[in-house]
Amino acid sequence: MNTDHIGMLVRLFQLTSPSLPVGAYSYSQGLEWAVESNLVNDEESARQWLAETVEQVMGRLDAPILSRMYDCWLAEDTDGLDEWNLFLLASRETRELRDEDIQMAKALRKVLEGLEIQCSGGGQGEASFALLFSLACVTWQIPKKEMISGYLWAWLENQMLAALKLVPLGQMAGQRILMEVGGKLPGLIEEALEVRDQAIGASLPMLAIASSRHETQYSRLFRS
Repeated sequence: MNTDHIGMLVRLFQLTSPSLPVGAYSYSQGLEWAVESNLVNDEESARQWLAETVEQVMGRLDAPILSRMYDCWLAEDTDGLDEWNLFLLASRETRELRDEDIQMAKALRKVLEGLEIQCSGGGQGEASFALLFSLACVTWQIPKKEMISGYLWAWLENQMLAALKLVPLGQMAGQRILMEVGGKLPGLIEEALEVRDQAIGASLPMLAIASSRHETQYSRLFRS
């Protein structure tokens, strides 16, 4: 492994670290309501909730769009960036999920600008988190597969941390879930790179219900 490759990995670790100040730890994406409603109440139900979400939403929507955004940045295709950015935001099924995406993107923009990355030239209006994440990866020459791996892993780790607090789960239960659900990521990435434009999209009704109910949940730890 050469020095350049190690440097790329370091930048990817920085971009996907829980310490990145974008507020990802503040959101449960409906998991808090699912726990409150006893839909998620132990290790197995938490594993199933995370596995279904990463397979049905992250793998079929976020990952293929992230791949296309990466290509658009390389080609300086601003129209393509606009199209996929708007498509991704329009695909968020609740106000909570859309607001989370936009708020994390605003925070990431501040981080990248603080690191002297020019964030103009892609997307009109509100940006999605994936738009700026893919820009950072192109700027730092992080390969596409590694980019998608980091993006999916960061999502999974943050949701696992939420589950540890909410269910609650023990640390070893959390590690078992990360091992099992994380093991699905290589296959999801390969599928995301092969999917046709017309097949991109996802709908997970229980996630949408949980997120919409969480918006008005009386007592909660996580942001809406």
